[in-house]
Amino acid sequence: MKRGQLVWLLFLVILTGPALSASFNAVQLDKSRLGFTFRQMGVPVQGGFNRFAAQLNFDPAKASAASVVIDVDLNSVDAGSQEANDEVLGRPWFNAKVFPRARFVSSAVRPLGGNRYEAKGALTIKGRSQAVTAPFTYAGQGATARFDGGFTLRRADFAIGEGEWADFGTVANEVQIVFHIQAAAQAARK
Repeated sequence: MKRGQLVWLLFLVILTGPALSASFNAVQLDKSRLGFTFRQMGVPVQGGFNRFAAQLNFDPAKASAASVVIDVDLNSVDAGSQEANDEVLGRPWFNAKVFPRARFVSSAVRPLGGNRYEAKGALTIKGRSQAVTAPFTYAGQGATARFDGGFTLRRADFAIGEGEWADFGTVANEVQIVFHIQAAAQAARK
């Protein structure tokens, strides 16, 4: 067989053989973060959650078929001090004894162009569910990928901060949620 024929044969095998794509579904929790920022008396306050679980299925070639479920252990909140943590876990805020977890379940992922996407789904906190849209970026680097994004939630929609804390002049209604998820790829046949 001549060299030119061999090149064409290899080219045909590549074109007709099963294609591989990257499916990112092994979340690396030790390299992922979930945080929040809110304003208290006009001053930004940052915090986060130290424990959460994430189930991810994302193939950039089939982004509209992607899905994500994130379960947050509300008892792992870091609001800046032990006193703040104890306060936010109480009944007026998270009521973590009754509702120890928050959950986001995607219903759709939509490509926005380039490396930008948005995930739509239901966020449930304190037994109340609201539809949210979370824009995010995707950056693949070999067998790993980063997903960075966020959204704004209104704490009143979830009864977070009841009673004396319902005054938005003291603690703003808007809370910025930010996330950084890192995941490993597993090769999947198309």
